[in-house]
Amino acid sequence: MEPIARFSLVALDCADPEALASFYGAICGWEVDDNEDDEDDWVVLRSSVGATLAFQRVRGHRPPDWPGNVHPQQAHLDFDVADLDVGEAQVLALGARKTEIQPGQTFRVFLDPAGHPFCLVLDRKAETTIGR
Repeated sequence: MEPIARFSLVALDCADPEALASFYGAICGWEVDDNEDDEDDWVVLRSSVGATLAFQRVRGHRPPDWPGNVHPQQAHLDFDVADLDVGEAQVLALGARKTEIQPGQTFRVFLDPAGHPFCLVLDRKAETTIGR
């Protein structure tokens, strides 16, 4: 099947795009892309393999309410890790918050500094691929 379009990025709304980009940049080891337009309302992280995350300033941003339905999660990101305990310690040190409800054994749910849910997922293959 011929594609209609090419996927380009995932964008997250937040109050402080630079801070949230720094948070996810530290998790993934990605650098903030130079902002040629000098827009302080839009910050982009790019990986060396083409994956892209963008962060968009929304005044009066209201974070999702996970697992509630008042402001549903709308979207979340998963990150594979070789060791859940090590990954947890690292994201908590960056400013993540662990949610009270943890519905699984092979993943853990956190909230980023802007309140978006994301998961660390145990990847048995990660021992040979992450960090190399």
